[in-house]
Amino acid sequence: MARAALLLLGDGRFPAGSHAHSGGVEEAVADGRVQDLVTLERFLVGRLWTVGRTDAGIAAAAWAEAGAAAPRWPVLDAEAAARSASAQVRRASRSLGRAMLRAAEASWPGTWVGALRGAVPDGPLLAVAIGAAARAAGGTEEEAALLAAHGSVTGPATAAVRLLGLDPLAVSAVLARLAADVDAIAASSAGAGRDWSALPAGSAPLIDVGAERHAAREVRLFAS
Repeated sequence: MARAALLLLGDGRFPAGSHAHSGGVEEAVADGRVQDLVTLERFLVGRLWTVGRTDAGIAAAAWAEAGAAAPRWPVLDAEAAARSASAQVRRASRSLGRAMLRAAEASWPGTWVGALRGAVPDGPLLAVAIGAAARAAGGTEEEAALLAAHGSVTGPATAAVRLLGLDPLAVSAVLARLAADVDAIAASSAGAGRDWSALPAGSAPLIDVGAERHAAREVRLFAS
């Protein structure tokens, strides 16, 4: 994979809609669980090792599936959906997955997009779309997992800057401290292949509950 392509896919400015979502941190701010840099870092660590690790495994499996003669997209998408207890989290993930496909298709066009859309008409969950897009861009399985793990913390971190007025430099330092964990998760996720029996299924109950509460709020800055 051209390194620039990997950077493009992982860039928050890539037009895949991530800027409109907080990854659960807006609700965590609203209920007082995230108030400052210390509590934000705790939130991000928890999110990385649950949601991020699970998404990394799904993205790696999607990368492998994208190279198959007959991809089992509905089955893999169902595996991903089964790992998300909140209907609102799934709704937001599908919205992001559809946006990721649109953006990736413009950059790396091919029949892969139509095949995935046709197999999952409502739009694939984001981790599935990331894995397929990474394959289309020439990435490796580990790079697909890296993109998913990386995005699981950078999106909420950026949202926290806007929600709490935190120092962006200090938030970047938090992400830098998490970089080794992001790499470790990506490395351990590679090899998921087409055997999904060992796919991670990390649970983040407060994020799931918070997503349902967030959707009912009349005033909110982010879509999720």
